[in-house]
Amino acid sequence: MSKLHFTTKHANEASVQRNWYVVDGTNQTVGRVCAKIAAVLRGKNKAYYTPHVDCGDYVVVINAEKVKFTGKKLEDKVYLNFSGYPGGLREETAKNLQLRRPEVIVERAVKGMLPKNRLGRKMYKKLFVYAGSEHPHTAQQPKELKF
Repeated sequence: MSKLHFTTKHANEASVQRNWYVVDGTNQTVGRVCAKIAAVLRGKNKAYYTPHVDCGDYVVVINAEKVKFTGKKLEDKVYLNFSGYPGGLREETAKNLQLRRPEVIVERAVKGMLPKNRLGRKMYKKLFVYAGSEHPHTAQQPKELKF
């Protein structure tokens, strides 16, 4: 009886091929779209996904101001920022943050879904979020990513 040998292919920095994708946030639910964006940034959409290698793609999010929250989250959800000093805790509702800096909502949601280590910080740098429908990455010819 012959023995079958199967080898698993592991990705490394040299073998990873990165693509550019553009995601339209119009009428998308924040958590659902950000979970899918985080999976693409990690590289989980590829057959050769390797957990310890950054094999993800670049993602450009446009129309971040048009993402939506379900239920009463727009009024009830609070974003906290702490400066590190006594009395330095600042809080802001999702409604106010969406008016002031809408791209921060998507950035913080995606960042929370990535690994909390050097690899996660490297993956996060491949995310580009813009409030409007224009972006400066047309030279990379990003493909539209639909969910």
